[in-house]
Amino acid sequence: MNLDQLRGFAEVARTGHFTRAARRLNLAQPSLSRQIATLENELGVELFHRARGNVTLTAAGEHLLPLARRMLADAEKARSEMAELAGLQRGRVRLGATPTLCTSLVVEVLADLRERYPGIDIEILERGSRSLIEALLEGALDLALIVTSVSSGAARAVLESEPVLSERLVVVSSAQRADTFAGQSAVTLAALARLPQIAFPESYDLRSAVDAALASQELTPVVAVEGAEMDAALRFVERGLGVAVVPAMIAIDRPQLRVTPLAERSLTRTVSIARRTDMATSHAGTALRTLIREVADRFTSPGYPTVSLVSRVAG
Repeated sequence: MNLDQLRGFAEVARTGHFTRAARRLNLAQPSLSRQIATLENELGVELFHRARGNVTLTAAGEHLLPLARRMLADAEKARSEMAELAGLQRGRVRLGATPTLCTSLVVEVLADLRERYPGIDIEILERGSRSLIEALLEGALDLALIVTSVSSGAARAVLESEPVLSERLVVVSSAQRADTFAGQSAVTLAALARLPQIAFPESYDLRSAVDAALASQELTPVVAVEGAEMDAALRFVERGLGVAVVPAMIAIDRPQLRVTPLAERSLTRTVSIARRTDMATSHAGTALRTLIREVADRFTSPGYPTVSLVSRVAG
């Protein structure tokens, strides 16, 4: 039994047709038929019911299929990891991040990754921190950038969280409307509550933090638009429909926005890299973690647009 036979078997099972499977595998149909016949002889069982125009799995074939897929996946993983050892020429990593980080930190990280390791493929999952932690626990992610603590006992038992930077929350308003925060170096929560706001979905960790801060001072915000996702919310602000509270990094390279810090300096968030400690990190994953730290250093270096609003956190 070899990988070519298993690959042929899995493809016939998937397509239900020898000719289509052979075409997808770039084989002649007789060659594929011989592979399957040899596999059946070696195992001593029939794997397919063959009827005119219809190929279905036997009970033995149904039992073999998940095993074959697992062996093929293990072979691909071994091949990928060996290629990584040869210089990270190939690889794949699954990264989760919150929506606010996808439009700031992650953009810079992926640009650096593509330039340095063009052979590494990356899959992005954009969710709130709690959903990302669940995805890590399920094994659906290799790394996640989260902005909340790992609170549950089950998660703490298998997850490691490394803080990389802390950023203040700021108020963004339209740069075209000079009267909004004219002459103000900071905005109090009381002043914020009097302005029409673009409110994010309640699933956003950012929304929860701002709502809690306002409620602690018995303030009720004026909501102009409810439930806008990040990109849409920033566009609404640029057009003067309201203001929004966002992390400092979001405002980088957005000349249509005016950025004013919140007076309450305690309103910050810490960005952390989370991963499972019971799963080995691939070479691609290790390279990505290193790049995240490098970009975090760049965001907090002197002269960067967010200096004084973003600070490095030692892991």
